[in-house]
Amino acid sequence: MTAPLEGLKILDFSVLLPGPYATQMLADMGADVLRIESPTRTDMMRIVEPQVGGISAAHGTVNRNKRSLTLDLKQPEAVAIVRQLVAEYDIIVEQFRPGVMSRLGLGYEAMAEINPALIYCSITGYGQTGPLKDRAGHDINYLSLAGLASFSGRESSGPVLSGTQIADVAGGSHHAVMGILAAVIQRQASGEGQHIDISMSDAALALTTMHGSSYLGGGHLPGLETEMLNGGTFYDYYRTADHRYISVGSLEPQFFTAFFEAIGQPEWRKRATDPDHDAQMNLKKDIQAIIGQKPFAEWKALFAGLDACVEPVLTLEEVREHPHFRDRGMFVKVPAPGGEELLQIGNPIKFSGADSRYDFAGATLGAHNDEVLDEMGFKRAEIEDLKNKGVTR
Repeated sequence: MTAPLEGLKILDFSVLLPGPYATQMLADMGADVLRIESPTRTDMMRIVEPQVGGISAAHGTVNRNKRSLTLDLKQPEAVAIVRQLVAEYDIIVEQFRPGVMSRLGLGYEAMAEINPALIYCSITGYGQTGPLKDRAGHDINYLSLAGLASFSGRESSGPVLSGTQIADVAGGSHHAVMGILAAVIQRQASGEGQHIDISMSDAALALTTMHGSSYLGGGHLPGLETEMLNGGTFYDYYRTADHRYISVGSLEPQFFTAFFEAIGQPEWRKRATDPDHDAQMNLKKDIQAIIGQKPFAEWKALFAGLDACVEPVLTLEEVREHPHFRDRGMFVKVPAPGGEELLQIGNPIKFSGADSRYDFAGATLGAHNDEVLDEMGFKRAEIEDLKNKGVTR
């Protein structure tokens, strides 16, 4: 069967992580994605180490299955090429600050005049409107202003950095994909496209979910290590004798009963539901004293056969060899430009009707210039003239 998004054509003007990861997911699901890249300003993701097979491993993943066309958008010939492409494409994804695409002559209104069915998705830190719309920012800033950082961390040390970019990926990338696919469905009924405004700070605020709703609805203000799931109860990480960690998520009675029996303290199950904060902190100290007596491997082996919501904190090296993720097809080999194969993280969305695409890793800069321009009807002499003028390379 065909891939779910086969037939959708996307022009991708984004760089770094939020936009490229969004279009990677769409490309994995079958969309035809063409990256429009500057011939002179390098996407920083291209130089992230390590370099494998002639490209950055990170860039090769978030830009897999996408073709690359270099255009200097400051030149009118480049803008004319984009305008010609827009007539044939379904979706634009861009990640510039508000107003930049309009100044280039490529804003939503101008593009919608050419293609009224166009879906145009803008991903920014603070959105297309509001007093902060022109402000620079990064993931840490969006999480801070959205309030999420105020209850993510330890009371003794304050907010903590996450191991992944929550606002960028869960906020920007995932919400962009949801918005785009919702607009595609609506277009099927109306025939009309629209402009999607994705603010990573808005999305970070939405990600506060339970805590945000509890505060707005009942006035309960969450803090560091005060809530059920942020360190305010025994639901937490615990250090082993050899300075590894296990995660204990044994919230429900059947799970915390199994957990306390496994660590030789069955009577502690009565303490699990004590609502007093100090009592929970004391329980955590007692659990830590027990967990700290044995090495990681022993705890891992003990809980492997128990349904107690207790799991080891694995390194990526250990995750790569884990039979569950291997069975789920979460590691795939993808051809790189240099002829090698890159081991990459696979698409987590599994379809019964079709497999995800893993055609090729992120292309070298401008790898498809001649191919795309030839498809558009440019003659060889015209392509060479564009290169000589610096419109492309």
